[in-house]
Amino acid sequence: MPAPLDDSGQPKAKLGISLFWRTFFLLGLLLVGSAIAWTQTLQEMELEPRTVQTANQIASVVNLSRAAVMHADAIARVSLFKTMKDQEQLIIRPREPKDVFEPLAKSTLNSRMVGQLQSRLGLDTVVADSVNQQPGLWIGFSIDRDQYWLQTDRNRFEQPSGRIWTIWLLTAVALSLAGAAGIARLINRPLKDLSRAASRVHEGDFQATALDETVATQEIRAVNFGFNRMTRKLAQIEQDRMVMLAGISHDLRTPLARLRLETEMSVPDPQARDAMAGDIAQLDAIIGKFLDYARPGDVRLYPVSLNDMVEACLEPLRKRPDLVFKVALQDRLMVLADPVELQRALDNLLENAARYGKSDGVEVTRVDISARASTNKVLLRLRDHGVGVPADQLKQLTAPFFRGESARTAANSTGLGLTIVEQIILRMGGSFDLSIASGGGLCANIALQRAPGGLPEGVALQQPIDG
Repeated sequence: MPAPLDDSGQPKAKLGISLFWRTFFLLGLLLVGSAIAWTQTLQEMELEPRTVQTANQIASVVNLSRAAVMHADAIARVSLFKTMKDQEQLIIRPREPKDVFEPLAKSTLNSRMVGQLQSRLGLDTVVADSVNQQPGLWIGFSIDRDQYWLQTDRNRFEQPSGRIWTIWLLTAVALSLAGAAGIARLINRPLKDLSRAASRVHEGDFQATALDETVATQEIRAVNFGFNRMTRKLAQIEQDRMVMLAGISHDLRTPLARLRLETEMSVPDPQARDAMAGDIAQLDAIIGKFLDYARPGDVRLYPVSLNDMVEACLEPLRKRPDLVFKVALQDRLMVLADPVELQRALDNLLENAARYGKSDGVEVTRVDISARASTNKVLLRLRDHGVGVPADQLKQLTAPFFRGESARTAANSTGLGLTIVEQIILRMGGSFDLSIASGGGLCANIALQRAPGGLPEGVALQQPIDG
């Protein structure tokens, strides 16, 4: 199913997250869920055996204490009880009928521990949380029909607290998320490199798009190899296209020059001679467009005065009665550009406005030119007051060889003017787009890099380029 389109005919952008965060989120969710599940499983598997072990330890302490009491005389018992209290924190004292005790809190594990103690010490064994409001772990047992309490510190047999399990779980989760981030970054890196390379290909930079063909992953190596082969093929096609266009255009100019000379010398009728010379001039202008389109993409940028550049382009056009200009530029606007290329782009825009910017029934083209500086850009806007173009054709105006309805009958139109402008502006690190003015007409919006200095020594503004 094709993606929905916006008003300009482009696919609508969808809200979403990057591949890195999606991979990280899914891996993190998997690892965190696994850590929680393992924590619960280990806790359940560990608690019951530890409870039985604790009950056996308590039973052993009681049995040893019972044996010691049974085999000691009355005088030795006092010393024995004192030694057990001082060294082992075990207190043995008689159990009185008036003693008030609180049994252990009811739970599955406590019931299991009490049952284990009673199976080893006897059914009359009592396990309590406190006796006479004294907390501790109290075990009630009998020795020769005498009842005793054995009090010990409950912490000696305490199960691991929830805090310990929480710390362990948080540590496992933190390590899992760190691992997920590393894995997501490792997975995402080749795709990110491929995305950057594709963007450079889109901008026409075929030389800096080579991907690593020696990576360890077989699938990524195959993708990189295929992508590099594709870019080399595209670069060769682009080079062949430029050579072909430049060669054909250059070769055609020689016979055109001979035709012009022959026309001037051999046609006696001035009107016919002027008509033929005009046709030859149109052919020469078309050839010039092809040469501009096939021009190499490398340019060197200099600080250029945009004010002077606009004035140099407008100077030969101010004498034309069918053109009226309204110029509103900030003072001292400096841009990073190639002076010749920038002048070629402005000439193409002014030629396009003069040719197609007339309103219905009006033979004068009005062109508004404005520019202002932003933080690191200079924004230039050229607007005509013509009939404009349909909205569905707006994005196609910069496509090579596309001509709108008003241009189809023009014999000297190649459909390359705006394409050349876009190529030039992009080569200089700027941006170019077209829009429809609110009051009618076509707007050309250019953003160029801002420069603080002036023209370097030896670089001067060129005279307007014909065609």
